[in-house]
Amino acid sequence: MTKLQGFEFWRKTLKEARFVVAPMVDQSELAWRLLSRRHGAQLCYTPMLHAQVFVRDANYRKENLYNEVCEEDRPLITQFCANDPEVFLQAALLAQDYCDAIDLNLGCPQMIAKRGLHIRLANEKLSVPITCKIRVFKEIEKTVRYAQMLEKAGCQLLTVHGRTKDQKGAVTGIASWEHIKAVRKAVHIPVFANGNIQHLSDVERCIQETGVQGVMSAEGNLHNPAVFEGRSPPVWEMAEEYLELVKQYPPCSLSYVRAHLFKLWHHTLQIHQDLREELAKVKNLEALANVSKQLRLRCQEETAKGKDVEEKHGSLPFPHWICQPYVRPLPKEPVANGTCQGSEVKKTMCQKRPLEDSDSSAYTLSKNKLKKRSRNPNKNFCPQQKPKYIKCDQCGNPKGNKCVFNLCRGCCKKKAFKEVADCPSCTLGLYVFVDMYVAVLVFKTVTHLFLKNAFSPSFV
Repeated sequence: MTKLQGFEFWRKTLKEARFVVAPMVDQSELAWRLLSRRHGAQLCYTPMLHAQVFVRDANYRKENLYNEVCEEDRPLITQFCANDPEVFLQAALLAQDYCDAIDLNLGCPQMIAKRGLHIRLANEKLSVPITCKIRVFKEIEKTVRYAQMLEKAGCQLLTVHGRTKDQKGAVTGIASWEHIKAVRKAVHIPVFANGNIQHLSDVERCIQETGVQGVMSAEGNLHNPAVFEGRSPPVWEMAEEYLELVKQYPPCSLSYVRAHLFKLWHHTLQIHQDLREELAKVKNLEALANVSKQLRLRCQEETAKGKDVEEKHGSLPFPHWICQPYVRPLPKEPVANGTCQGSEVKKTMCQKRPLEDSDSSAYTLSKNKLKKRSRNPNKNFCPQQKPKYIKCDQCGNPKGNKCVFNLCRGCCKKKAFKEVADCPSCTLGLYVFVDMYVAVLVFKTVTHLFLKNAFSPSFV
């Protein structure tokens, strides 16, 4: 079957998707994707997966992609972060049968990725299209050249986040749609825009101003999964529906569920601080659902007392129990001594630690490595000088030195149990233990018989 490319891929495979749920670390898992699809999302990405771990760890693959092949969860794009083109290709080959395309996260591009090696190799070897997600450079021209290079390397769809790699946290700022518009005009593949999406009206305005094929939402979707429906439902409606999906499609990590409830109930938890602490401490899904239920009951009591009118006079456009975006407060910029505090905050946050030299000089090490160096002055952090070990064929852990199956001790024991196969090296300790146990039993039996006969009349 011929691999679809560019606009044909967007039209036929992605069904001209316009409303897109972004790839979010530990946040765009199956249950959340299904919730978003039920409320207007037309395309979803998996959480950003680590290519090297995906290749090495079968459990990681199962938990993040192989766990539940769901017909409702399509079209679906799997996103990876990767430094090594070969490792990225291996991960993509393992994932391609479970999704409709493979995406490479180039939000903070490495030099090797800038040259397009990942994209070119993946485009040649994969049976599904390769797509990319990038952040913009300060200069529009540089951003355009970067996008054109990726298209030339084989990228079939490009998502452009209209912020630079330094615009994070307290200095997030406004995404530049001008950069996105320039990229859209310069390339001949579909483009998705990302940034400044809080309501459905923002989606429509972004498409009109930039000319993109679709719009991706991350924060807006987390605070309101119905953002693409153009409505703002009560928080408990989304929370309870999500929790039902979590039960229906297990397993889902408790940390994912907790994080989603914190996002959904964000504004309410600013008021009910006691339940915020309880939500952070509970240890199972039922307890999380109970906290959400308590929040719902409190909000409904406030509604019955008519407090919703009072709440609207605050900084929020709706009462706190309504799904609505969270807008990060801008850094304070008081001018005390002729300097702008906001610029100082940005300068501090954007400052980078220098890369480590080959000799791992003390002044280039991280704080954690400096602590280790203080405990062991001979500690060597150079990766080239670290001892190499042979990996287990199944899990990637160090293999047993004398294991005949090339497995680690744990995998060897499982193999021996399932296939009744013995490895002299890994099972030697077990044999020694059994021999000693049998010897003790024989000794006790002989001793018991001797003592019993010694005191009997016939023995005398």
